[in-house]
Amino acid sequence: MAHHHTVRKRSRPGRRRPWAALLLAGTVLLAAACGGGEDSGEDGGTRKVTIGLVTKTETNPFFVTMRKAAADAAERSGAELIALAGKFDGDNEGQVAAMESLIARDVQGILITPSNTTGVLGAIAEARRQGILVIALDSATDPEDAVDATYATDNFKAGRLQGAYVRAVLGDRAPELIMLDGTEGSSVSRQRHDGFLEGFGIDDDSPAIRGRANTNGDRNLAQTATENLLQRTTDVNSVYTINEPVADGASTAIAARDLTRQVTIGTIDGGCDGVRAVKAGKYAATVMQFPVRMAERGVAAVTEFARSGKKPSGFTDTGTELITDQPVRGLASHDTAWGLQRCWG
Repeated sequence: MAHHHTVRKRSRPGRRRPWAALLLAGTVLLAAACGGGEDSGEDGGTRKVTIGLVTKTETNPFFVTMRKAAADAAERSGAELIALAGKFDGDNEGQVAAMESLIARDVQGILITPSNTTGVLGAIAEARRQGILVIALDSATDPEDAVDATYATDNFKAGRLQGAYVRAVLGDRAPELIMLDGTEGSSVSRQRHDGFLEGFGIDDDSPAIRGRANTNGDRNLAQTATENLLQRTTDVNSVYTINEPVADGASTAIAARDLTRQVTIGTIDGGCDGVRAVKAGKYAATVMQFPVRMAERGVAAVTEFARSGKKPSGFTDTGTELITDQPVRGLASHDTAWGLQRCWG
């Protein structure tokens, strides 16, 4: 149920803050060419609605897509988007500095994909104290109600889908699993990991897990980690991956060992490159998520808040779909032709 809140105007001293200056070089300022995204100013006039977006990185195709979708949605509504990002997945300090910069720039709302579930809580609390609407995209905070609302993939469900699929493909074979996680301390990494284990049907201390590594969601780190794990044992028939770049890295390492036929790789993302990789047989399936929906709903919520004071609340699941050309009984899925019509990036 939505709550109502009157937008509180903020006044601040005009001193220059050094971290704000440092962040200017990394700022993507996307101003709308059309009118309409305005709220009532303190002098009785109007000012353009300004929305901040803080993603985990500027380079991951998922966040590139999210940023473009947010910019497009802001332009359609006549708002202005200021997009900032961490330098890498897990760069909590960079995200905190970005939040502080946006607070100083008097935005009405901030959309953030938190790299660390707790690391940005102080900056989020300060933004909300100053009357700024804060919405988490893609990743929930801990606690979830540290933000006003969350628009994200149900990451536990996404992991469970991947796990159920990979286990079904194994059939009667005893599982020999490698787990390639994301960033330590990340809610997304933990939820996908735990969901996968539930879907796969084993506990975290199971001897079926032959190796594991954190990859920060990075392709090259994943390839190196997989190579190192395969040096210990090649008795592997299944791989969990946090996202498609990690699946790409794992696939390359597995192919170099000539193990592609014996190993089933699952992943999560639904980017166009990932769907094409499923079609080409690099990995067996991907669980598609929908970053455009997250961005569009976030921008719409901030725009509505700036105009009326109406605040969103709670968690909204933006959806997941299993994409594979090798369907299994009991699991709803779509083929890669369907996926290529709906993928992102």
